[in-house]
Amino acid sequence: MTGSDPDMMARLQSGERTAFAQLVERYQKVVFGYLRARLRSAADAEDMTQEVFLRCYQARARFDISSLVQPWLMGIARNLLREHVRRCRRRHEIAWTELCLNLETTSPVHMGSSDDHLIWLPQCLGELGPSAREAIDLHYRQELRLSEIAVAQHRSEGAVKLLLHRARQALRDCLQFKRQRSAGS
Repeated sequence: MTGSDPDMMARLQSGERTAFAQLVERYQKVVFGYLRARLRSAADAEDMTQEVFLRCYQARARFDISSLVQPWLMGIARNLLREHVRRCRRRHEIAWTELCLNLETTSPVHMGSSDDHLIWLPQCLGELGPSAREAIDLHYRQELRLSEIAVAQHRSEGAVKLLLHRARQALRDCLQFKRQRSAGS
């Protein structure tokens, strides 16, 4: 893999096939890792990785070669995940992906450059209190509405909404702490 990203993208825009192969080779593992951390199925992550590069190839003429390639690819991957969530909403397959996207969207720190924090998500979930953990499970895994969770937990809808908000906030804080601690060691 030789050449800088701007050089590679300029060659790709001029139609050089080896430049596309170089792009895939350089970023395939990063894109796959990002998607795999957010999807239950490795096969889905592989399919979406291929789709990211297909969309990249189709949009190559619109890419500004002064921009960074990796954030552009991650943006394509993130958009694919959102499309996947919308498609699968009726099939009840999105709990983990939706939680990851919620945490990523509301995070005060840009976490797109290091997705290792998702390794810590199960541990952070385990550190939540039992009612917060149950509310997260009912909302994201079982896809119950706030009113249904309120009945199950003997709370008002407003209390459930606040509980979910605080649980997501605690998860973000836990992930950020673990990420900072990992970076420091």
